[in-house]
Amino acid sequence: ITITITITSTSTNENARLRSGDSSDRMRGLKAMAKNRWTARLLNWYRAAHRDLPWRRTGDIYAVWVSEVMLQQTRVETVIPYFERFLARFPTVASLAAAPLQDVLKLWEGLGYYGRARNFLRAAQRVVAEHGGRVPAEYAPFRALPGVGDYIAAAVLSIAAGRPLPVVDGNVLRVWARFRGIAEEVRAAGVVRRIREELQAAIPADAPGDFNQALMELGATVCTPVSPRCPACPMAAECAAFREGRTAELPVRSARPAVPHHRIAVGVIRRRDGRLLIQQRPPEGLLGGLWEFPGGKVEPGETPAEAVRRECREEAGLDVTVEAELAEVRHAYSHFSVTLHVFACRASGRARGGRTRRWVRSAELDDYPFPAANKKFFGRLRDYLTGGSGATEK
Repeated sequence: ITITITITSTSTNENARLRSGDSSDRMRGLKAMAKNRWTARLLNWYRAAHRDLPWRRTGDIYAVWVSEVMLQQTRVETVIPYFERFLARFPTVASLAAAPLQDVLKLWEGLGYYGRARNFLRAAQRVVAEHGGRVPAEYAPFRALPGVGDYIAAAVLSIAAGRPLPVVDGNVLRVWARFRGIAEEVRAAGVVRRIREELQAAIPADAPGDFNQALMELGATVCTPVSPRCPACPMAAECAAFREGRTAELPVRSARPAVPHHRIAVGVIRRRDGRLLIQQRPPEGLLGGLWEFPGGKVEPGETPAEAVRRECREEAGLDVTVEAELAEVRHAYSHFSVTLHVFACRASGRARGGRTRRWVRSAELDDYPFPAANKKFFGRLRDYLTGGSGATEK
């Protein structure tokens, strides 16, 4: 079968008219465009060229949900081994609901954004308690679960339950802004709302999951932020940015504010029997529920060694002797970055209460979920504890 597509100035005029017309005109026009032109090509392209990913091999709504929670702000190649380990450990929503939070956090360790794991566990418990262990396949009850926002609801229910709900993520915003020639800040609430409405008009009722995945796949592999591969794009014939030579200009994004940087002093406190002091972070907030060594921000005019002595005294009620500097670790979070100054310390006496603290053997550290920044110096710490090199004496 040979399909011949003729592109004339009518397409240019039509897309311009749709961009400037009222909402009802845009919706009618987009439905006609989707029905007659690019949707079929997009779906055919996706079905022939999509990446073979483990969550695309199943229609199980729980497994799809796991993947979408993990994929939020996380690269596909990072997620794959976590997804496979998670389903091997918790193959059903009931098995997840019955798990202790520490087990879930340990399995999530290194994936970041740990609030996702805490909310996912709460959501699984709600599914068991309120829905008989069956993940809701309708929008309202699924959207009401902890951690389920517009993106998760649309992605999971379109892919696993066939609901015609458009997904709007960073990849989709970029694709649609270029396709429609949107010259406004693409993350502005009004623009996002309008894009969602336009996608709702275009999404095919018989293939909503493939449509959503196709747009996300296109953004990830073809319509990339830099140097998009426009000749390979199934939507190029109607793409305003491609036709007008503006792919480098779109989408419009305002400059992000500078990311603050903090210096953190960390004390690995060892007592006479060789055990190390660890403490658990509060259950909510950044890195909630994870374990760490005592420490805190280096104050102005303070050296890191002075800061670690002060923090250990304020946090744990321990007067420590700094023996050596173990490591200097740089780590970036989504909204700030840190440099950890890690010190080996000695202390005697009992740590103050008020937070969950434990004295553990170094071999037991791997039993606890730690932030990725802490894991970066575990190798240096073990070398030091076994008499190896890698520490600077103080």
